[in-house]
Amino acid sequence: MKNNLLLILPLLLCCVSCSRLPHDSLGQSDVCACDSTVDTNSCSLVRGALLGSRFKSLEELKSVIRIEYFNNSAATYSTVPKNSMVCLTDCSNGTKMISVLKPGMSQGDFTKARDGGFWDRLHLLINSPYAIAHRGELSKVYLLARTRTDLFGEGDPAFFDLAKAATKNINTPDLAFINARDSTEKGYINSFNHITAQAITTSCFSEGLADFVGDSHERYFHPELITGKFPEKEVTDLAEGPVDNYVDLINNEWGMELGKNLKEKYHISQETHWTPELLANYLNDLQSYYGWAFQIGFRPFSAQDDLVIRFANKMNIVMSGTVPLGKS
Repeated sequence: MKNNLLLILPLLLCCVSCSRLPHDSLGQSDVCACDSTVDTNSCSLVRGALLGSRFKSLEELKSVIRIEYFNNSAATYSTVPKNSMVCLTDCSNGTKMISVLKPGMSQGDFTKARDGGFWDRLHLLINSPYAIAHRGELSKVYLLARTRTDLFGEGDPAFFDLAKAATKNINTPDLAFINARDSTEKGYINSFNHITAQAITTSCFSEGLADFVGDSHERYFHPELITGKFPEKEVTDLAEGPVDNYVDLINNEWGMELGKNLKEKYHISQETHWTPELLANYLNDLQSYYGWAFQIGFRPFSAQDDLVIRFANKMNIVMSGTVPLGKS
């Protein structure tokens, strides 16, 4: 049991994604809906995915997306009822994206299981059977999400490298980089990173797996996201505070939706052989969405790009299970 638990720890400690619980039984569209709390004038300026660098405050973000808290009267996160949640709704161009984050196992629990004793590991097993049941898939996502030169050699790419490459592909700088923060890691790179990672994870595995990966990370670093009771220093921290995290949650939803559509378009499964041509087409479809959402232009990815060739090769190795997952 200990070895099985350790297989999933690196993913949950390091993965960059974040989103809601896998397939909550909650009827989300019935709980959350666009209403007068969202500024329709501000909302009309947003098309789908969000760019965190464009928001100067939490209140400004709330003028674009709806943020609702349920059962959040507890004084501390440790006493928050299990049915507490934050519900984010992004309505754009007739499409509604909803992200729900609830209490649950966090990165801290996985750290305890790794470094602690039998009871810490038993606690994880009892409270997170999903992680145990999907430990092989989670380990594969971790390998795709992180640079592992020890396994794949120098220049090993990860999701983040795809996001950086997409940012470099922007060929309308006058339209794209309205302010200095747009060119930082909290601008396009961060948005592209979340959407790309969630899309590929959804296409290759499932929306449920994509959901699960990030919640463990978010709950540990920012449990206040569920209650909305932030210290003032967090509210004003645009780089690491709730503005950044709520934008990430919404972008994850768009990424999963894109991942489902592209899974169907290209008939992707865990057995798919990723040629450079397939990966280039997939990434260009993502860029087409970015171009629509942010009203900017891109140079296309090519099947001859070194990054595309390397990442396609990595995906085939990882998805085939030929990398010893015990080393991940």
